[in-house]
Amino acid sequence: MRFRAFTAAACIFVAASLVHAATDQLPARLFKSTADHGKFTALQQDFKSGPEVTKACLSCHTEASRQIHTTQHWKWEYRNPATGQLLGKKHLINNFCTSASSNMGGCASCHIGYGWKDDSFDFASEENVDCLVCHDTTGKYRKPGGFAGNVVTKDTEYPPGSGKIIRGIDLKQIAQRVGSSRRANCGACHFSGGGGDGVKHGDLDSSLEAPGKVLDVHMDTKGNNFTCTTCHKTEGHQVPGSRYAPTAMENGDQPMRGKAGKANPTTCRSCHTATPHKKTAKLNDHTDKIACQTCHIPSFARGGVPTKLSWDWSTAGKRGPDGKPLVVRNDDGYDVYMGIKGDFVWGENVKPEYVWFNGTVTYTLLGDKIEKSAEPVQINKFEGSASDGKSMIWPVKIFRGKQAYDPVNKTLVVTHLAGNDDSAYWTNLNWEKAVATGMKSVNAPFSGKVDFISTESTWPITHMVAPKERALDCVECHSSAGRLEKVSGIYIPGRSRDHASWLDGAGWTIAALALLGVVLHGLGRVIAFFRNK
Repeated sequence: MRFRAFTAAACIFVAASLVHAATDQLPARLFKSTADHGKFTALQQDFKSGPEVTKACLSCHTEASRQIHTTQHWKWEYRNPATGQLLGKKHLINNFCTSASSNMGGCASCHIGYGWKDDSFDFASEENVDCLVCHDTTGKYRKPGGFAGNVVTKDTEYPPGSGKIIRGIDLKQIAQRVGSSRRANCGACHFSGGGGDGVKHGDLDSSLEAPGKVLDVHMDTKGNNFTCTTCHKTEGHQVPGSRYAPTAMENGDQPMRGKAGKANPTTCRSCHTATPHKKTAKLNDHTDKIACQTCHIPSFARGGVPTKLSWDWSTAGKRGPDGKPLVVRNDDGYDVYMGIKGDFVWGENVKPEYVWFNGTVTYTLLGDKIEKSAEPVQINKFEGSASDGKSMIWPVKIFRGKQAYDPVNKTLVVTHLAGNDDSAYWTNLNWEKAVATGMKSVNAPFSGKVDFISTESTWPITHMVAPKERALDCVECHSSAGRLEKVSGIYIPGRSRDHASWLDGAGWTIAALALLGVVLHGLGRVIAFFRNK
């Protein structure tokens, strides 16, 4: 009996080993998908352009393009119901490159479509939708600037006559290996907002492609390994979460993911509830006024990639000894001055600034009248206060700039920076020509005169969530000159702005009198004891 049992066990072990060895030989992607796109007939061809790939994709994914057409990713336009403002590339102006509207030849490389170079772009075309930008898994997909969001499939000299070659990519190979979106897919655009890696947001850069736990406890590749869509949980290509109208506060306990009701999946409470602190319940007293990010993101740009903190266009124009626009780099190789753009300030491990925020963002739009003053113009103002019942204290990055301004029309202006026709403007540092071309592209008036004006733009800090062991200690806020020193409308014990010398004096006086009373009482008891004895 023992021999039979041993033999049976041995047979089972050998069979299991053979099955395990056989499955080890299978491509890993077969375990992650029900389809091998490399076997699809529609993808067994050489593609000469992006739209040809999309046409092949639509032969199976018949509704995908029409779903994309309804998204902000496609329209680059949004009507804010709270403010009534129409926000989009034709309306918004920023203090980075001023506007995408006059620079679509370059900016459209981050659009999920092909061929958007001017107003002639066909937004109704299903084949203009770019499927690969979100679903490439090879890491080889590229949409270089200057090609209006189109891909380059054969080696191309660009700019013409420069001797610089952009290598073509093999769309057939890429199309046959599509899969679910990864951090790198989203990051291809969102990490590079503002003109380069980490420039704009501060909490989004290439260090998040494969972060460790200290950088982001959710995206930690050896831990939770969240992708962007884990939180920005997508249905029908609709991606929740918007910088135009973010959710600043949720009242009470919101329904958890997967439970009854419809939770906003991008908020902390959709997973952690309104009482996330189980061992230190006192911390839950803070969750009605302080956003989770305030304590759990102690600093941003801490993955080794710096972020821009300011950009001064007014200093542009300096030339080097060779007569070309001057370029100055810091010890890490980052531009701190460019003759064609002005001065920059970079920062790493930056402490956020803090503001009351209720989810409403009001923008300064192209054409809005602006009086020049000592106060910076708010490119996008985060609304909120301690008393409105809708606001929480949020961590933000405030980007400070000095940008072109029309002193006659009293408006911010659009500058033309990217395209095949811009080299003469910047080689000669011709501001008026660059602004005139930019304003013409958006059909807006321009007086021909250029001045400069100080501006600020605000960006919420919501990524790079640190492990709980690295969250802020109480003393970071409850101290003199603490992190929340500039936040008004709230009393914070220990904060210097809540310090009243007369109250402290009264308190110390009372304490001293109480101590004196105890001493006298004790002395009296001692004297009485000895007298009685």
